[in-house]
Amino acid sequence: MKALLFSAGLGTRLKEHTLIKPKALVKLAGKPLLQHAIEHLKSFGITDITINVFHFAEQVISFLEENNSFGINIHISDERDELLDTGGGLKKAAVFLKGSEPILIYNVDVISNLDLNVLLKYHQEQKALATLAVRSRETSRYLMFGPHLQLAGWKNFSTGEIRISREESFIDSQPLAFCGIHIIQPALLDLISENGKFPIIDCYLRLARSEKIVAFIDSSTIWMDLGKPDQLQQAETLFGKP
Repeated sequence: MKALLFSAGLGTRLKEHTLIKPKALVKLAGKPLLQHAIEHLKSFGITDITINVFHFAEQVISFLEENNSFGINIHISDERDELLDTGGGLKKAAVFLKGSEPILIYNVDVISNLDLNVLLKYHQEQKALATLAVRSRETSRYLMFGPHLQLAGWKNFSTGEIRISREESFIDSQPLAFCGIHIIQPALLDLISENGKFPIIDCYLRLARSEKIVAFIDSSTIWMDLGKPDQLQQAETLFGKP
């Protein structure tokens, strides 16, 4: 399995940490988030990782060079000309991801102990084009899943805005929160018709009208999105400072 690490974000919610460095190099328990992510993926046998860069991109590239790419094959998808969001980022990185292997997509600011081999096995058993790890947690925006956990749409419970992919299953669908961890088949890369800057969820919602886009309900004991200072502090407490 290949992997794409989304690491290009501006980290604006972590601005006290990201004024002079990218979010990917913000430290947790003495180690940059990027290193945590790479080592986590390596522990599951993933040795081919693409990393997208934008904000302080040269720092990320230097960090990887200083660490000899952690002994694996690392590609840089350079977005310094234009920050492309997750969908555009995936489309640009496709040159490094094509082939026959499933592709794991992982946000660099996510800390999780989800067993990625279990996620991969589920994805393969489902014969899905894409499998999205989701959790039952509080948020305002949810992905909506119908029978057999097929993606049916999206809803913002704060504003009432909805987007429907499958009318017949949306009414009785269940809301689940996306984890920033997903697996796609390489065939999906050729089905991305969107251009420029766009979120990958837009692509999934469009494809779900005719393709199998399913949920994997993640019940692992650790999942954290470290997008805000208080969340980073909580993670420091969990992992312990060095």
